[in-house]
Amino acid sequence: MSLFWMVLITVVILQMSVFFTTIFLHRYLTHRGLELNRFVALFMHLELVLFTGIVPREWVAVHRKHHHFSDKEGDPHSPHLLGMWTVLFSNFWLYKVEKSNKATVSKYTPDYKPDLIDRLPFQHFMSLGGLGIFMLSFGWKWGLGAWAFHGVFYILLNSMINSLCHVIGYRNYDNMATNLQWVAILTGGEGLHNNHHEYPSSARFAQRRREVDPAWLIIRLLDALGLARVKPLPMGEAEAA
Repeated sequence: MSLFWMVLITVVILQMSVFFTTIFLHRYLTHRGLELNRFVALFMHLELVLFTGIVPREWVAVHRKHHHFSDKEGDPHSPHLLGMWTVLFSNFWLYKVEKSNKATVSKYTPDYKPDLIDRLPFQHFMSLGGLGIFMLSFGWKWGLGAWAFHGVFYILLNSMINSLCHVIGYRNYDNMATNLQWVAILTGGEGLHNNHHEYPSSARFAQRRREVDPAWLIIRLLDALGLARVKPLPMGEAEAA
């Protein structure tokens, strides 16, 4: 396989991970802004567990705690408490510490309903499957490199949301989060973080004409195909659109 195709496939898988994080983990599981077809949800879950190693219930718990204590004592990764650069480069470890807290997971996910993939053993080691897929596809050297590239950039993109998008950017609403459109382009809309913190249960993050939420386009397509159902937008957001 040529280098071009290996790079292209790796970038496509990275973008799938980014979009599935915002659609499946964030807007669907955490905030219930939409419903997903069972098989679409299973596919997104499978891709994420193979290529990111994320266990959805843990991710949901950590993010809900973040909203509960947003930029106050108790927030697992607030740049206002820990410093922007600390969160940018240590977000992976901050998340790892909080997801290991069984009290956090129990408290913030009482409504979580395990699916078929959740019931499989060795959840925290399933990301080795993604490494195996890369190696079988590209050979062990290029496969290892593609896996590392995916991991590093996926972590960095998530870190940018939790750090930059609470310090740098503009605000439509009176909360500590900020909007950065260029981060939103790279992260499936997650960079519109000020909007999200104002209306966390909304499946749409863009609220001004100049704002672009790439994942919202995918959600609308899924909805049109009968594979998703978007819940009513919060009244304030509907009026602002």
